Amino acid sequence: MTVRIYVRASTKDQDATRALSDLISFSQSYDDNHVEYVEHFSGTKLDRPALTKLLNDAEQGDILLVESVDRLSRLSQDDFAILKQRIKDKGLRLVVADLPTTHTVSEGMTGDILRVINNMLIDLLATMAKLDNDKRRERIKQGLANSGYKPTGKKANLAKHNRIRELDSQNNMTKEEIAKAVGVGVATVYRVLKQG
Repeated sequence: MTVRIYVRASTKDQDATRALSDLISFSQSYDDNHVEYVEHFSGTKLDRPALTKLLNDAEQGDILLVESVDRLSRLSQDDFAILKQRIKDKGLRLVVADLPTTHTVSEGMTGDILRVINNMLIDLLATMAKLDNDKRRERIKQGLANSGYKPTGKKANLAKHNRIRELDSQNNMTKEEIAKAVGVGVATVYRVLKQG
């Protein structure tokens, strides 16, 4: 059995490893053999490189250890159902450090009841993590709107635009050749020429 420790932060500015040493210590109550999976990727995305690697590496009976459910998922209910199925298909046991009912395995009727309770709690916490993320995004949008902020987008590179028009006026290059010569995408060439 291997304890597969998964830690995640949404951006490079955040410290994905902040809880890693605590999780390593925690994992030793199960087994000394552990593997760490660290990534900076949004929990709202189902396909994440380190999580995918963990699922590919996992074997029947391994433990997937996370600090909290929101580190594993801020997914929609449909995507979380897919992730739970992937975890189940690999035979992984999910242990959430801040959810004590997941720490032990019980057999018989007590174990069955505990599994049902854990599944409900994990579903509830995953839903709460998704809602929290959605609320945060909405508050940011409202705050920006109330402040009068208007995104201006990327400014046009007028020198490149003029160069596109100049090369096109010579009538000896394809749009693809112009794009390559100027260092822009073909769509930019068409857009600039359409604007006139």
